[in-house]
Amino acid sequence: MTWPTVTYEEHPWHGDLERTASRRQQLRARGPYRATVPPLIASVNPTIDGRLAAEAADAQAALTAFDARVGEIPAPLAAILLRTESASSSEIERLTSSAKAIALAELGRRSGSNAELIVANVRAMQAALDLADDVSVDSVLAMQSALLRQHHPDLVGLRNQQVWIGGGLANTPHSAEFVPPHHARVPELMLDVMDFARRTDLLVLPHVALAHAQFETIHPFADGNGRTGRALVQAMLRYHGVTRSVTVPVSAGLLSHTGDYFDALTAYRAGDIEPIIEQFIAATWRSIDNADRLVTGLLQLRMEWESRVDARRGSGARRLLDLLASHPVIDVTRAAELLGVAYTSAAAAIDRLEAAGVLVPLSGVARNRAWQAPAVLELLDGFASRARRR
Repeated sequence: MTWPTVTYEEHPWHGDLERTASRRQQLRARGPYRATVPPLIASVNPTIDGRLAAEAADAQAALTAFDARVGEIPAPLAAILLRTESASSSEIERLTSSAKAIALAELGRRSGSNAELIVANVRAMQAALDLADDVSVDSVLAMQSALLRQHHPDLVGLRNQQVWIGGGLANTPHSAEFVPPHHARVPELMLDVMDFARRTDLLVLPHVALAHAQFETIHPFADGNGRTGRALVQAMLRYHGVTRSVTVPVSAGLLSHTGDYFDALTAYRAGDIEPIIEQFIAATWRSIDNADRLVTGLLQLRMEWESRVDARRGSGARRLLDLLASHPVIDVTRAAELLGVAYTSAAAAIDRLEAAGVLVPLSGVARNRAWQAPAVLELLDGFASRARRR
């Protein structure tokens, strides 16, 4: 398949080497280093064989069908699927956390740094969807800002220094596994890849895969490239009309074969686009299957709760049932806010659900009590466990 390969250019290196470096390492880190020069792709037409194009079209149609089916369900499942996509995308970066810890972080409770970073990724994913009508450099910058502005505001924006991935030495690119383009090239490359992302003449799933691979090759930020690049995937799916209602957790499909995913990015840089397209097709099918199992479990759980909760339709307790899938850890203040009722009414609703065994008080919390829906958390952790299987 014809696709332009990356080239390389030399740049002088003036950085200091670690004091603990051996004599051999010091010699290897002298002189100029080689940085990648990605091609401009805005007007490149990928050649995709008929078999792969047909598989991509089938997967794309399945994405649209799943989005339509879940979007018609009168339950707030969009938020839970957004969270599962954000958690899976974060886990590819080795940021792991339980569903309970993530829910606590969303509630503003202390739950560990990983959970807080995953919640930041939820914000980035939401920004991607909110800005999907404007797939541009500015919208990608907004996604990365949503991801990092709370914990690393100094890293927000396009990078102004050389970065690299892997290698035996922490502060030199000479032995790195991959050296992205020099930062002086990043602005032009970002304008180019976003021009490519807005094209309307390509089959969408291969189009998304190629834009994502080019974005990761550019590596435009000092941090957050992987998570922002996967948020861009969701923005492009929404921009091109493949999804309209929910966030299909494609990252969960990529998570189950991360080695193949990274190998496919390497192949892309050598001009072979088939592996990254195949990865996105396979990830789409895996994510739909996994998400379907989660949605089915949540709907069955909701029906079971209906039979257990003795409360009239439209009451605070019944309405709170509808919110627990997307808020499986909750306190009275958040319940009152979500239901639009007084604090005392929200407390009564929680008491009713606790009496029915739907909610369980969190242990070890004497003040500012909170409750969890264990059955929801179990379903969410089951989704994450299936995504990790090799």
